[in-house]
Order: sequence, then C-alpha cells, then structure tokens
Amino acid sequence: MYTAKDYRRNIRGDLFGGITAAIVALPLALAFGISSGVGAVAGLYGAAIAGFFAAVFGGTPSQISGPTGPMTVIITGMTANYLALWPDQGLALVFTTVFLGGCMQSAIGLLRLGKFIIMVPYPVISGFMTGIGAIIILIQLGPLLGFPASVSVGAAVAAFPEQLLHSDAAALSIGGLSLAILFLWRGRPAKMLPAPLVALVLATMATYWFPDGSLDRIGTIPSGLPALQIPTFRPEIATEMLINALMLAVLGSIDSLLTSLVADNLTGTQHNSDRELLGQGLGNALAGLFGGIPGAGATMRTVVNIRAGGSGPLSGAFHALILLAVAAGLGFLFESIPLAALAGILIKVGIDIVDWPFMQRLHRLPLFPVALMLLVLLLTVFADLITAVFVGVFIKNLVTVSKLSDLELGNVVMSDGSDRNADLTSLERELLDQHAGSAVLLRITGPVSYAVGRGINARFEPYRNREFLYIDITDAAIVGISTAMVLEHLILNARANNVVVKLIGVDRSLHQDIEQLGIPDIVGRENCLTSAKDALERPHT
Repeated sequence: MYTAKDYRRNIRGDLFGGITAAIVALPLALAFGISSGVGAVAGLYGAAIAGFFAAVFGGTPSQISGPTGPMTVIITGMTANYLALWPDQGLALVFTTVFLGGCMQSAIGLLRLGKFIIMVPYPVISGFMTGIGAIIILIQLGPLLGFPASVSVGAAVAAFPEQLLHSDAAALSIGGLSLAILFLWRGRPAKMLPAPLVALVLATMATYWFPDGSLDRIGTIPSGLPALQIPTFRPEIATEMLINALMLAVLGSIDSLLTSLVADNLTGTQHNSDRELLGQGLGNALAGLFGGIPGAGATMRTVVNIRAGGSGPLSGAFHALILLAVAAGLGFLFESIPLAALAGILIKVGIDIVDWPFMQRLHRLPLFPVALMLLVLLLTVFADLITAVFVGVFIKNLVTVSKLSDLELGNVVMSDGSDRNADLTSLERELLDQHAGSAVLLRITGPVSYAVGRGINARFEPYRNREFLYIDITDAAIVGISTAMVLEHLILNARANNVVVKLIGVDRSLHQDIEQLGIPDIVGRENCLTSAKDALERPHT
C-alpha cells in the first residue's frame, strides 16, 4: 500500500504522466460519451470520477482508469433500451445501473475474489475482447459514413449496405482523415503528441473546408460540476438492471485486472487484485451517482502514463482533475468536433481491441481453443457478453474436468496380482498372492475428484466377482469430500455384490471427510487396517 512518502517520491513524474494521460484520455472520453448515447459530458464525468477514485483507492499504483470500449458497449445497449421504454427516466435508470455495477464490483474485491476473475481461459478472453472490438467497429460505421450510430449490431449490419450506397462524402472524408492519422502518426512525434489528440485537432480544422451544416458535430456540452443523480428503479425491469449491473462489474473487473498485469510487466511491481476491484467499484459507483459512464483500467492510457514518468496514484488523480476542469468550464472548446472524427477514433479503438496475435495463429492452433474462441466471439456480437463468458467458461471447464479426470486416474492402481507388471509393492503382491486370485487391491496415491468415480468403477468391473477388495489410502495425504464420495459409492457397490471390503491406512487427522461420511462404519471397524503389513498378518475373513 502506498504511504505519504511514496506519494511524494515521484511528484514530478506523476504530474507529467497525469498530464500526458489526460491528453490521451480527453478525445476518448468525448468519443465514448457520445457513442454511449448518454452524452459527451457523461464521458468526461466518468473519466474524472472513476479515474480519480480508482487511482486513489485502487491496487495498481500506475494504472489510469476511465471509459473503455468494452464498458461502453454495454452502456450503449442499455441507454438505447431504457430511453426507448422511458424517455423521461431512461438516463436515470442508466446511472442507477452503473451505480449498482460499481457496488457489485467493490463487493467482488471485498470478498477477495479478484484472483479468480483473471482465471478466465485465454480463448474466452480472446473471443469476447475480439467480439467487443467487432461491435465497436460495426456500430461506428454509420457515423463514419454520415449517419447516426445504430442501437445494435443487427441494426448496424442491416443498415450498412444502404448507408454505403448513400454515404456522405464530407463525413467519410473527415472520418477517413482521422483514421489515417491514427494509423500513420507513429514514432517520436507520437510520443510528444498522442495520435488521438492530433487526429481530433486536424480533423476538426479540416471541417472548415466544408459548408456549414454539412457535418454533424458534438454540439452544446453542458459545463459545470457533476450533480447528484438520485437512483431510480423500475420494478418491471429490476432483473434486467441487475443483470446489466453484473455485466458491468464482471467485464470491468476483467478489463481492469488485465491492464493491471500490463502495468506490472512495465513497472516490475505486483498489483493487489482485490484492492484494485474495490477502488474500481467505488469509482464506478460514484460515477453513476454523479452522471458519468463507468470505466475500467485503460491499457493505452496506463502505458502512456508509465512511459511519461508516472508511477504512483497521483498520476491517475492528476489526470482525473484535468478532465474534471475541462468538464467544469472548457466544454465549449470541443463543441465543434465532428462526430465522424470521433467515429474514426472509436473504430481504431475497436481495431486495437481485436486479439490479432491469436487470430493470426488460428490455423496453427488445436481445434478446441479455436472453436471456443469463435463461439465466444459470435455470442459476444450477437447475444450478450455475460452469456458469451459464462458459456465459454462452462465449456472450457467441462473439457478441463475431463482432462483432469484422466490425469487423476494415474493416481489410482487397481490389480488382482495376475499382471506381474502392475505397480505393486512387495507387501501388496504378497497379500494378493495369499488370496490366490480372490482379492483385488485399489491404491490411491493422490487427489481424486468425483468425476473420476466412473473411471474407477469401470476399472473395478472386471473384478466385481472377487471375494475381497482392499482399498489402500495410506499415501493419499489429503482425501477430500470428492474422493470420499467416490470411495463410498465403490464400497456400497462392492458390498451389494457380497465383496468383503477392507480399508487400509485411514488416519483420522488426515482423512476427516471419510470419518464424517461414516465409511469406516460401512466397511466395519474390524476391516479398517493400519497398513498393508497389518492386512497381511490378519486372517482373511
């Protein structure tokens, strides 16, 4: 955790980092605010409020937070839906959902679940990030061609052919110029002046070559400090609001923690996942209460901050205060920015979000991760993000459980002694030889999940007519409830076939679940043996 001494150590570097990050964040905040349907000033408020509190209370000192593409995709759909149903209350419902999402995100941090968020399998992350990039690109094609942004991907795809045939030359020229600058402005000049800012300035200047009224612009941006938005609820959409809030919380957490990993790699530090989510959630909750759109850790802005010398929370706080100053009284400077220029900036954001390294390797990767990634991509674009992530994680977990079951079967030895190559100790072989083929030994040496039970039962099937079953758990240092349930099922099946079951190596201090399930009582306490040697010396009854 940062101390007062840490805050003072790099004030100059944090100041330059914060200023540079604010310059990069300004056009993006405006663009995301416009794209969301809430308004440019909501983008500035969100960048300032979420950025400030995530920096001060978060767990990644050098991270810059603010509106991002993934979060804006969710807000855009929410805004269109709520405004269509309740024009007077729509924005209040959006801000209330943002507030709830922030509370959920803080709860994830308080419950110390941060480390689990980034355990989402990579093909799933790749699929939904690429899908988000595709959504941003498709929805911004309309404004690039001089038309209003579509409210959904389906509408954007359906309208695109007609929009292409009747595209506005002025908007396409300005949007194309913006895109060209973003792709070509590189190297040393880009370190001095960020490409999005250059694109915004030059594209706006270029609009003076076109007649007045020929281009749609941002228009009036209300100036002033953010005002409190009283939370508003509609019982008929309470479930939908909670689902949208959950999407914001989960996606914001994933987005932020992935950026935290990037910051760790650049600075050689180690972020605190739970504290980061607590700070991000607090920032988003307050953004919702004061009319801002939600944010997350922003990779490009974080990298710019670090390269400019920012290393502590002060850089994120400086960046946020600069944006708040713009929102408070300088909004009039940006009212003439053409929407086509913002569309070009957002399309470049969408292109950058796409996981191109993974896409370029699709033809060389195994079929399953490729199919999983493409499925999540399609669900992200044509269904919703929560469905995409949950379906992807569920399918991946099924396959993982299957593979782990195969590995866990390697911890199981089952033999009646007839196979001289079986992995048996001399005592175990002597024990089986004494029974002359009437006994079978099951030895467990490691963890076994319940999913392995079917495999163990299948191995036992050829021996079901034996008189004795020895189950040796001496070397199984930890026997959890899953292993205990597998053993119970096997023992009950064996006893149903009149097989005498003997349990070897039960230790009450290590095998508490076996004791609690009453397995020793099922086999009979007289059949609980301390070791293979003990079994060898006991009468075979």
